[in-house]
Amino acid sequence: MTTGIYDDPWAYELACSFRDVAAEVDVLLGWCDRHGTSRPGGVLELAAGPAEHAREFARRGIAATALDLHPAMCKYAAERAGQEGVALEVVQDDMTTFDLGRRFDLVVTMLDSTSHLMDLDAFVAHLDRAAAHLSGGGLYVVEMSHPRDRLGDEPTTSTGWTVERGGTRATVRWGEPSDRLDPVTQISADHVTVTITEGAGPARIIQDVVPYRFWSATELDAAVRLSGALEPVARYGDFGDVALTDPDAWRMITVFRRARGGGRPDQGTGAQPGIG
Repeated sequence: MTTGIYDDPWAYELACSFRDVAAEVDVLLGWCDRHGTSRPGGVLELAAGPAEHAREFARRGIAATALDLHPAMCKYAAERAGQEGVALEVVQDDMTTFDLGRRFDLVVTMLDSTSHLMDLDAFVAHLDRAAAHLSGGGLYVVEMSHPRDRLGDEPTTSTGWTVERGGTRATVRWGEPSDRLDPVTQISADHVTVTITEGAGPARIIQDVVPYRFWSATELDAAVRLSGALEPVARYGDFGDVALTDPDAWRMITVFRRARGGGRPDQGTGAQPGIG
């Protein structure tokens, strides 16, 4: 049976291990102090994959829930949390339709996972669902790629990198020069190759083609207006205080809160007050 990168959570987590998850969670908690609840009583990570951020919140004693569509990712996240001795709720569900019946002080979508939302209707539905699960003072933080990665002549991130962990090396190619963004749909079929070597053993190669939907800053703003359920409170160019327009910016991270009296009449609220 042919499997892709999302069917191999261990390899996916290894490929993304260049991220400093603990430092990023520090920043997320700092934004909670600055823009919303001083310390979240409950956190929800959407499109969580291996749930690295949710697991880090759980390690800090914060009630954490991880939601992902892929069964393999959900199984892996639960197993890893068990191995680490942290309490983590894992839910297999769709980021555009989920209804957990409760609200959280912090909801996050990391690593440009909004690129899996292929059209405007899906993005608006996702924003509606995120907003419905926010407490009154809660924040929704969404991390996306910087627009210049797809529109500029000098991308802020590389499509190729190498990581090492515990004697295992992964050489990653996430996107090839031939992968072009369709000018009409703004979707690209990104070719992914992960080559894993452990000691002197033979290399294991995972190849996949991952649909990627590029969203610009203005399209994000339009989706937010169409939803009406959220309002932006800050936008950053990295996990710090770098502005999106700064030459050193390499991500597009937006912090939202629930709009006062906002939301479309047919949105529904699903979630009830209370955390965890």
